[in-house]
Amino acid sequence: MRPAEAFAARIGLPVRDLDLLEQALVHSSWHHEHPEAAPGHNERLEFLGDSVVNLAISEALYARHPDEDEGYLSARRAAIVSTTGLTRLANRLDLGASLLLGEGEAQRGRRRPSLLASTFEAIAGALYLDLGFEAVKGWLIGLADPELSAEAPIGALKSPKSRLQEFTQRRSGERPSYRLTDASGPDHERSFRIEVWIDGELMGVG
Repeated sequence: MRPAEAFAARIGLPVRDLDLLEQALVHSSWHHEHPEAAPGHNERLEFLGDSVVNLAISEALYARHPDEDEGYLSARRAAIVSTTGLTRLANRLDLGASLLLGEGEAQRGRRRPSLLASTFEAIAGALYLDLGFEAVKGWLIGLADPELSAEAPIGALKSPKSRLQEFTQRRSGERPSYRLTDASGPDHERSFRIEVWIDGELMGVG
């Protein structure tokens, strides 16, 4: 069974274009090693899927939380469509098992958050082209229902970087500054080492 067939069965949608869905599972590293085996990799679909996911989640939050302001809705959306949030959704589908990766990428692991999040967006893009927005919106809302329905204080939804900035501005009026000290890895999957400085003092490295 083709990876796309197995994945289509797992997500429970009436997928018509298995070739397009399979392209969404193709990482550029795999396509580079097998250029004749697929019409392309998933980066263009990822570009499209990013907007599809954002619109679907935004509509759902707008409808479900009629009394909340723009800041709260933005924080909730960011928590769902961030790399961490999309990785959580991807893991519910066991997406990592279906990825078509080049040999080097496969050795680095199928469960890396950036890899799963970008592929999830490509899946959304492929499903949008195949089935239309309403179908993919319903699928996304069902998959993200725990996050859409959860009641959480806005502070718990914001990224650590946002929370740190708010804390330092309250305390001293200063914003943290971030300094890039190292970058490694291939262009499509870079790793960065960053220092965070506050009021001239190095507070941490990550």
